[in-house]
Amino acid sequence: WWLGSRAFGGPAGAIAAATVAVETTHVAYSRMAVTDVPLTLGVAASLALLVSGRIELGGLVVGIATSFKYPGIFLLVPLVVAGYRQPRRLAVGLFAAVAAFCATSPFFVVHFGSALGDAYHVQSVARQGWLGFEHDHIAPIAFVDRLWEGLGPALLVCVLGLVVALARRGRTELILASFVVVYFLDLCTLGAHFDRYVLPLLPPLGALAGRLRSIAPVTLLLLVVPLTWAVRDDRRLTRTDTRVIARNWVERHVEPDTRLAADPSLPPFTGFRIVKLDLPLPGEDRPDPDRNLARLRLQDVRYVIVTGAVADRVLDARDDYPFEARFYERVRKLKRVFYVAKDQRGLNGPWVAVYRLR
Repeated sequence: WWLGSRAFGGPAGAIAAATVAVETTHVAYSRMAVTDVPLTLGVAASLALLVSGRIELGGLVVGIATSFKYPGIFLLVPLVVAGYRQPRRLAVGLFAAVAAFCATSPFFVVHFGSALGDAYHVQSVARQGWLGFEHDHIAPIAFVDRLWEGLGPALLVCVLGLVVALARRGRTELILASFVVVYFLDLCTLGAHFDRYVLPLLPPLGALAGRLRSIAPVTLLLLVVPLTWAVRDDRRLTRTDTRVIARNWVERHVEPDTRLAADPSLPPFTGFRIVKLDLPLPGEDRPDPDRNLARLRLQDVRYVIVTGAVADRVLDARDDYPFEARFYERVRKLKRVFYVAKDQRGLNGPWVAVYRLR
């Protein structure tokens, strides 16, 4: 609301607030400890300060937002757009951004080489891709699709607002549009198309949609669509997750301190010795050696617990994960002692199966 109203007045504030409040992906991830949500907050706050002419404070928030998640560094572009005609204030804003980042991420400064290497590694993995995205469209289409899944037809108004901003090129329009453009261009380099990656685009897109005052009532009406989608998703969360059912079965039927091998995306199994199977990633030179039944037997593993959240994605892209696909095919030949189906009546979540190894 603050960003939209500062940029284009009260109606734009209402539309920007409603956009972020009902967007399906944002609602879902606001319940989880993921850095994309506080980054979205940092984007909204820094842009609101910049469009208000408070360049120094805007720079301070840019540094904090970058500490939340490193792609916040792209907020330097609207910071420069806001202050390039006032070089002294821009220099103070840039210094404030660096100081705020160093103060809130001191480990990055103390262990600079290691931190920089980790950041580069994470970005390289994201560019290479991730399990489940092997059959996606190219990144621009994939991320537009993610935006559509969260906003529905209201996305068309957001895009129209962006086009109008680029055409008119006022100071406020350029501050908002510059972040949208540079952030989306970075998304286009990624092979991992997680829906949460688009969240930082929501505040400026919502404000730009509010730029079109003549169709503000239509925009608010269109936002009813993602609201209904978010409510539908919430209803699913009122059901017990299939993975919880599987964990409860294991705790009731398997002796404590038994060694288990478990897929990623499963809850912790308290009181058991767990061999955690690694999540397969595209292009890995060395697959997880624990995805081998003979090796698991040597480690005294008694049960193997697998889930469709991982297995289905591997088997759908078996050419990319031949080692892991063979593992799941061999596991299927073991004696299955428990199974709960995907989205079973009254439940929510992927299928989970427990196989006895010995």
